[in-house]
Amino acid sequence: MDEAALREDMLDGLEHALDRSVDGRVADAMRTVPRHEFLDEAPYANSDGRAAGTRVLAPATVARLVEALDASDGDDVLLVGAGVGYTAAVLAELVGPRHVHAVDIARPAVYAAREHLAAAGYDAVLVDRRDGSDGLPAYAPFDRVLVEAAAVRPPRALVAQLTEHGRLVLPLGSAEQTLAAVERADGEPRVVGEFGSLALAPLLVDGEQAGAGTRNRTAREDREFARQGHFAPTGWEHEWIDWDDRLDGGGRRR
Repeated sequence: MDEAALREDMLDGLEHALDRSVDGRVADAMRTVPRHEFLDEAPYANSDGRAAGTRVLAPATVARLVEALDASDGDDVLLVGAGVGYTAAVLAELVGPRHVHAVDIARPAVYAAREHLAAAGYDAVLVDRRDGSDGLPAYAPFDRVLVEAAAVRPPRALVAQLTEHGRLVLPLGSAEQTLAAVERADGEPRVVGEFGSLALAPLLVDGEQAGAGTRNRTAREDREFARQGHFAPTGWEHEWIDWDDRLDGGGRRR
């Protein structure tokens, strides 16, 4: 099997789906990354997949995200939502493996991404298990931050971890999402570009990810929330979380 030919066909297919050419540097990166190291079933089809308990984005979606990020060689990049590692590998081709930092809230995805990246020759990419809305402050600031999940507005911690002329790319919205590029102006996020509609899962916080255990609530909390009628098997009710504070960096840990 000629993987190089399959990657070329993949690019032809995604350009047909997008009805336009892909940015040259992004196209070259996608021609280089061996996607079969990240996904076993139909790795070069322009469709979403499933692996390691997570959604694997279609190549056309990856191309749109990476194009909007507009990363240059040597940029320090944070990827929120490591998934199986494919997007991180594409970014590594653009900026260099040691400049790519990826986090995921799901531990199985972190293990899978590390394994796949090593097998594909990108073991210098850092992958860690973190709550993505908090970013990766130990390695900040970042020139570029890419979020493979949606939020109603840019998480403040991610904006704060941008360099002065850095860029944050993520889908903004809930039911209807718009792929947006955000920069920081006077410490505040400012949308500087929009790149069409997109539909990704919402950005999760610790306790919401698949496989999270039941939170050990106190008896008093149980009684109070039972009276209010809020209960979920995971112990994480959306009503309990002040999303405004969470996104603005003021939410408390549980």
